[in-house]
Amino acid sequence: MPMSAETLRAHIVEAFPDAEVQIVDLAGDGDHYRARVVSTAFSGMPRVRRHQAVYAALKGQMGGALHALALETLTPEEV
Repeated sequence: MPMSAETLRAHIVEAFPDAEVQIVDLAGDGDHYRARVVSTAFSGMPRVRRHQAVYAALKGQMGGALHALALETLTPEEV
């Protein structure tokens, strides 16, 4: 079963409470999303580590309920 944008947002905000999250369903199927996540938690992290942190927030659902996620991860200073 696909993951809703609301569920995706909830997972991200649970892990990054200060995050500003924008989600776009790329294919209209609930399986392919683009997310822009802005959080102070990303300060000092390289891009790969930021993406790993977001994937960890999804609690193993990447590749299952969620097939594809294009990420843009930024700190507030980078916006």
